[in-house]
This record gives sequence, C-alpha cells and structure tokens, in this order.
Amino acid sequence: MYSLSARLLVSVSLLLVLFFGLTIAVLDSAFRSAGEEAQENILDGHLMQLLAAAEPGPEGGLTMPPDLPEPRFGSIGSGLYGELRDGDGDAVWQSRSALGLTLPRQVPPQPGVQVFAQDALADGTPLLTLSLAVEWEFPDGTLERYVFEVLESLDSFNAQLAEFRRQLFTWFAALAALLLVAIGLLQRRMLRPLRRIEAEIGEIEQGERSALSGQLPTELAGVARNLNLLIDTERGRSERYRKTLDNLAHSLKTPLAAMRALFSDSGINATQQQRIDEQIERMDEIVRYQLRKPASVDRDALVIATVDVVAETRRLVDGLSKVYASKPVSIETQLDGEASLKGDSGDYLELAGNLLDNACKWCEQQVRVTLSADDGGIELSVDDDGPGIPADAREGLLKRGARLDEAAPGHGIGLAIVKDIVSSYNGSLEIGDSELGGARISIKLPG
Repeated sequence: MYSLSARLLVSVSLLLVLFFGLTIAVLDSAFRSAGEEAQENILDGHLMQLLAAAEPGPEGGLTMPPDLPEPRFGSIGSGLYGELRDGDGDAVWQSRSALGLTLPRQVPPQPGVQVFAQDALADGTPLLTLSLAVEWEFPDGTLERYVFEVLESLDSFNAQLAEFRRQLFTWFAALAALLLVAIGLLQRRMLRPLRRIEAEIGEIEQGERSALSGQLPTELAGVARNLNLLIDTERGRSERYRKTLDNLAHSLKTPLAAMRALFSDSGINATQQQRIDEQIERMDEIVRYQLRKPASVDRDALVIATVDVVAETRRLVDGLSKVYASKPVSIETQLDGEASLKGDSGDYLELAGNLLDNACKWCEQQVRVTLSADDGGIELSVDDDGPGIPADAREGLLKRGARLDEAAPGHGIGLAIVKDIVSSYNGSLEIGDSELGGARISIKLPG
C-alpha cells in the first residue's frame, strides 16, 4: 500500500473501529447495569407489596388476599410471579399468574437477607428472582419462618437490550461512515498541494514548465525550494558541459570532413564512397551521442522524448547488413509496430547496436531480432546461431573488459555498456540459449 490517502483512510478506519468499539462496549455495559439495577428495584418494590399484604390467618399461619395492588400478579402469563413458602419449603401461596407453571426455587436465604438470582422456567424463559426470609411473630408470641419470593421474566428486558444494541450499532456505523466521508473529503483537500507538485513535475518533464511554483503550504515550501535549486544546479552544470563538449564536437568535425574528402580523392567507386560516407556519418553520430550524454538535460526543461524504436532498429539492421556483407549474415526481424520507448534515442541505438553487432560478429550466418511492446515499455531479444555463451560465463561477461575469446577483435565493454543503459532505465537483462543454437540476449525496458 503505497498511497498516502489509502494509508490515512485505513489508519483512521482502524482508529474509529477501536474507539467506537470501546465506546459501544462501555455504553452497552452501562445500559445493561442500569437496566439490571432498575429490574432489581422493581422486584424489591413488588416484594415489599407482598410483605405488606401478608396477614395472619384465622386458623394460624400467613395468608394473602385474593387481589393484590399489582394486577400482574393476578394475570395469567403476565411474566410476574409471586410465592410464599413456610419454613419447611412448602408453598403456602402462589400468585394466579403462576397457574400451570412450576416455579424454580432458590436456596432459602438467611432471615432478613435479600438474595437476587437468575433462573429459568421449564420452557427456558429467563427469570430474575428475589428471595427474602423473615421470622414472622404471631399474636400468641410464636415465631415462624417464611420465604417471600418474587420472579419476573427477563424476555422484555432482553428485548429492550437487543433493540438498544441494534440502535447503538446502527447509529455508530452511520456516524463512522459520515466521519470517513468527511475525513476523505478533508484529506483530498489537504493533499491537493502534493497532487499539484506531482502535476508540476510532470509539466517540467514535458517541457511545459521550468520550475515548481512557490505558492505551497509551509510544510512543502522547503521541498519545492530544494527541488527548484536542484533543477537549476543541474541545468547550470549541463549548460557548462554542453558548451565545452560542443566545442569538442565542433573540433572533431574537421577531421571527419577531411577523411571524407581524402576518400573522395582516392578514386574509389561511387558505391564504396557511399558506404564510406555512411560509416563516417555514423561515426559522427556516435561522437555527438557520446558527447551529449553528460548534458542530456534540455536547456529549458527536463523533457522525456518518445523513441521510434522500430525505425531505429531497422536503421541498425540495414547498417550492419552492409558492414557484415562479406560474411554474409542473414538478419531476420520481427518488429511490433506498437513498441515505443520514452528516453534517449542515442541510448537505444547504443544498446541495440551493441547487441546486434555482437550477434553478427559471433553468428554463423543467422541473426534474429525480436521487438515487442511490453506493459507500456519494450522487450528486445537478439538471437544468433553461433557458439553461444556458457552459463558459468554469462555473469562475468557483463563486467567491463571481460571477453570469451581474447583473440577476437573488440574491447570487451559492449555488454557492460548495455547493462549500464538497461540499469539506468530500471530495466532487466537476461542471457540464455537461443532456438537458433547460439546465444539469446533479452532486455526489458519500462515505459
């Protein structure tokens, strides 16, 4: 994940999930505790009603009136149940609401102690129970133990708790979504200067702008200032190199022109003269390219041009066919018309020229050049039917001065130059075996 926007949104999302999760847990715990406390207070009120309604009976023992102040005790299936038990645990009285039910019983508490507990009916209905044991003194002075118990179904409470949780999650989810949208919009606005710097750098590359603008936030003003200083420094250095090297290139034109004139006066035929002129012109181009390398930055902008690699490859093939006309060499081409490269044409000519020259030098009679588009870049492969390159020598050949055959002409730097150019474009180079029987060298350069 390389996007700052994506990183920020993911980080904020995780923080929101953590914060809202903790908030939901705290609110849920607080609501549940408050609800349970309220339920216990309600049960305590019902228990006090039973205690107030209990009276000694004419035949001894306690009795309860048929109608109680709380009507739910008299309504079957109301969810509120009451029971009075004697000291032996036998039921003296049960509310009408418990008709047909077997109420669970708790361990009798100590006299004067209220005990809350959770239990369930036989059908699984959850209950909250409150038990209180008392020592009842009758008019004759005798004491008897009785247990008052109130039970209430928790279905309503659990339904309210579930509804509260549903609303809690719904509102917090909606709030989190709104916050993420708001943060996304704010982030888009805050990152606008970075996108502007990116666009301006692209304009500099295309030659539409010479420097970054200065109207940037304080945090980015230093970055822009340093980048502008770097660009200006490189332009100044390139300009100094260009002037020096232009003078050198201009000085070399005279010897090349003299060579052309000498060959013209030597009496050779027109065909040979044309070939010599072509090679002198090629030498002139190579000199200009090599001298142009240190100052490849344009005078007013850092422009990245598009190289017509198909045309340049055909041009190289035509030139090498003439150079190796005495061998002779059959050069087969498979060129994709969609292939193009953003870079320097001299770099491509240097790279492809070295590969083709090596293939023509070491082949028996056949060379194949394959050029295709590859993910916005290019892939160039050169095959030959020569002796090939041993696997254990391939890595060493990429070093300057390394050669397989010391007797063969050359300086051993061709593949090293190719490697350097490929590396400067963040490309890749691979040496393998060709279907033709010799070596196959493939390079990939990104777009």
